[in-house]
Amino acid sequence: MAPDRTLTLPRPVEQRLSELLAGLRAALGDDLAAVLVHGSAARGEYREGESDVDLLVVLRSDPPDKLAAIGPALKLARYAARIEAMILRADEIPRAADCFPLLYDEIASSGVVIAGVSPFAGVAVERQHLRLRIEQELREARIRLRRVIADSTGDDAALGRAIERKAKQVRGALRALLGLRGEDGGDSLGATLEAAGRAYDVDVAPLRRAREQPGPARDALTRLLEGALADVDAREDPPEARR
Repeated sequence: MAPDRTLTLPRPVEQRLSELLAGLRAALGDDLAAVLVHGSAARGEYREGESDVDLLVVLRSDPPDKLAAIGPALKLARYAARIEAMILRADEIPRAADCFPLLYDEIASSGVVIAGVSPFAGVAVERQHLRLRIEQELREARIRLRRVIADSTGDDAALGRAIERKAKQVRGALRALLGLRGEDGGDSLGATLEAAGRAYDVDVAPLRRAREQPGPARDALTRLLEGALADVDAREDPPEARR
């Protein structure tokens, strides 16, 4: 967790977030354990009109009447300010670290608590769970990238936008993989791509200009994913170690 971080959001979004918090407190009372912001808004990379505000709402209990009570506030926040909330129960968080290791790693790196006390403090993420989730995300990205390239043939604008989105989507997996290497990938997209480029000997400069240079950006992302996947494969336990 990053206790010294503060959110920097457009005033209308901040106002909607404050209204949502007030609505959650009114509806939930003591059942509201914590509210955290993660993702681009927590990392200082929020882009007005393009980014969502990713929210974790942590409850102490989740009876249907409580969930129904917060529904209107969540719906208003989603449509008015693109505030997207995931609802968790506090007691399930420690047991789910093996299922959501990248999410937990992200929260530990850049999450911002805006209400209550974080239930993620002290929750350990095992390296083997993190490695497996990294591999899943990178392999899925590599598979989907092939379809993106196939679908956008002859449409450079569409290709550039898609490559830009894919680079953002793999930021978390790349950052976590760099962490397994003992390297600091930074929190921002730019810092992570630069660190990954150094690690896997890829010039990532075209990825910063994907819309202007879709072809070179496509090639850079392809090489970056291939290098990262080779690294992941090298970190897999040998068969005898898994018996």
